[in-house]
Amino acid sequence: MNELKESLRNIEQKYKLFQQQQFTFVAALEHCRENAHDKIRPISSIEQVQSYMEHYCVNSTDRRALLMFLDLCSELSRLCQHLEALNPGTPVTNNLLEKCKTLVSQSNDLSILRAKYPHDVVNHLSCDEARNHYGGVVSLIPLILDLMKEWVAHLEKLPRKELQHGAA
Repeated sequence: MNELKESLRNIEQKYKLFQQQQFTFVAALEHCRENAHDKIRPISSIEQVQSYMEHYCVNSTDRRALLMFLDLCSELSRLCQHLEALNPGTPVTNNLLEKCKTLVSQSNDLSILRAKYPHDVVNHLSCDEARNHYGGVVSLIPLILDLMKEWVAHLEKLPRKELQHGAA
């Protein structure tokens, strides 16, 4: 459990660095969308960001910003697998885990996601960007982190007996 909490803290630290690069990340996505002649569709999946980086990213700054996002998504996916291994099987933890697994899925549709208060990632976008193109992709990581923290908090409240039963 301590290893899990440590991993979550490390990812949160990396996410804080990524937040400082949000404008660069959005600009990188914009450049890739222009190169792909794909200015109509919103960014709708982790898979799409990966494809843009592999096929339409032409400068190192954009590549670095996209890679930072994709690395965070990979780490969150691995942490989700770790949660699954520790899952005690309660209805609450099962529900949170399923939401996490859905969100970290490479092909999950992110276009309708929006992080709400206290996260301000969407507020940093223009109205058009937030509404139409990038609101979902910039909301993904804070939403997953919230679910994981909630999962850990719920797990810590469970009696030891229930935890041992779930792990067996």
